[in-house]
Order: sequence, then C-alpha cells, then structure tokens
Amino acid sequence: MSQEFVPDDNFSVSAALEEDRPNDASAVSEQEVVRIAVVGSRAAVLETIHTLYRLGFAAVGDWSPPQRGAKSGQVVSVLIRRRQPKA
Repeated sequence: MSQEFVPDDNFSVSAALEEDRPNDASAVSEQEVVRIAVVGSRAAVLETIHTLYRLGFAAVGDWSPPQRGAKSGQVVSVLIRRRQPKA
C-alpha cells in the first residue's frame, strides 16, 4: 500500500486539533482526547504511519496530512483519538 498525502496549504495541524472538538459541552466532559504525533523526516513519518496501519493501530486516513515540523526537514502528523473514561 503506497498512499501519499497531498499537502494542503490551507491545512494546519493546529486547525485540525481545533476542528476535532465536539460542539456539545456534555460530550466533551464525558470524553477524553488523546493526541499522538509522529515527528521526523517525511519518509520516516509515512513509514511509521503505514507500519501502525499494518499492526491494526489506526487507518492511514485517520492521520493528519504531514505538515512542516519545527526543524528543517521534519514533518509532523497527528492522530486524534477519543475515549470514554473508565469509571
């Protein structure tokens, strides 16, 4: 499976994190949000995402498109998961 992400100049990881918040305040209080980030070279990030897919961790499309990282040559991709807290 060789799926490449097409960068979207209008997309940002911070915007994706903002959009992922539910509008219903009661839903927010009942759910816990976990963010998982993969940071590294573009090749390493894509390889890691595909490896996690093969291990059944997350679908490739669940990750944000790679965005420029803080350091030159780095990209970052984020996966957001929601879970119900255990009582």
